[in-house]
Amino acid sequence: MDKQERNEKLELYGSGFSLLKVALAEVPVEAMKFKPEPTEWSVHEIIIHIADSESNAALRARKLIVEPGSMLVGYDQDKWAIELNYHDQDLEDALETTRLVRKTTYELLKKQPEEVFTHAVIHPERAEPFTFERWLQIYSGHIPGHIEQIRENVKKYKVNR
Repeated sequence: MDKQERNEKLELYGSGFSLLKVALAEVPVEAMKFKPEPTEWSVHEIIIHIADSESNAALRARKLIVEPGSMLVGYDQDKWAIELNYHDQDLEDALETTRLVRKTTYELLKKQPEEVFTHAVIHPERAEPFTFERWLQIYSGHIPGHIEQIRENVKKYKVNR
């Protein structure tokens, strides 16, 4: 990934929360806890997942900056959703967590010297090193990917009402 592409991904990462807020404005309140299938997440669960994932992503970014070569901690997102009972968690708190984590991580990344983006860490679920490039690919697309999932949930909700 060259510097221009990295900067584009970084800007997409930085705009993630704003994109999420725009998408959520289109979700009817009564559709927030609708589950398209028993094993699929509701919009509410997606938002709580995003907050948890973003918190993990922020830690991973900091490990990449400060401790290249170190080991990341993995987590089972589906187990988290069940065991942490995502429907009982506060949506506004999750959104505020996401906003702050994205903002602070984005600001931190913009200030990093070029060589930081060559760092890699060990991911327990991957055979190859987990590079900063890989981190940026995943997390710049994380919220946009879930926005599509949210829109699909709303479509299915409207069909099933």
